[in-house]
Amino acid sequence: MENINLVIEKIVNWMREIVKGAGAEGLVFGLSGGIDSAVVAGLSKLAFPETSLGVIMPCYSDPIDEEHGILVARALDLEFKKVDLSKTFDVLISSIPEETKNKMAKINLKPRLRMTTLHYFAQNNNYLVAGSTNKSEFTVGYFTKYGDSGVDLLPLASFVKSEIRELARNLNIPEVIIEKPPTAGLWSNQSDEEDLGFSYDVLDEYIKTGTGPKEIVERIENMYRNSQHKRAYPPIFQLN
Repeated sequence: MENINLVIEKIVNWMREIVKGAGAEGLVFGLSGGIDSAVVAGLSKLAFPETSLGVIMPCYSDPIDEEHGILVARALDLEFKKVDLSKTFDVLISSIPEETKNKMAKINLKPRLRMTTLHYFAQNNNYLVAGSTNKSEFTVGYFTKYGDSGVDLLPLASFVKSEIRELARNLNIPEVIIEKPPTAGLWSNQSDEEDLGFSYDVLDEYIKTGTGPKEIVERIENMYRNSQHKRAYPPIFQLN
């Protein structure tokens, strides 16, 4: 990106406008230990130095995620809280009177519990919830509906993964966060690129130029079509 500092300034001003327009006072967001949430944290801290809150929400998570979340918070001098959702997850699962037939139905409860938690802090403090989904993930629907997409604003959804790394380097995000393999952190040793079946570099190139290996382009376009419902407001019946 040309003039990265100007891009950051524009994002920060946009975030302030969204918050002000809602009559809110600041922003809350998850601190997962990943690069996307770290960039949202860095931008939020610039936009609202005194009213930005990061929330670390382990749910049978890899301990390194919490460690990296704290590392980001300390690098940014950011206020943060921890809410362990492991027991909440257990209680919910034990309360559902049905056998789990689809693994993801169970796993996706984690981001949905996290979003419920963020909206608690948002309403309690008159904040808005900032999401961390980037354009690469948004394009192929690599996010949980009413989980990590259940937010009030998406500052990064116009930037592909390679651009997120560029933003991170200009927001004083620790290098270990920038270089770690991307993961949604929903189960042990999960890898975004293994789940997707292709690398972010290939996906970013397709988004920017429309080109790529034929079989991967077909997969990306199929994922885009199948995830369209995730990017749209629920259809409303119209009585003519």
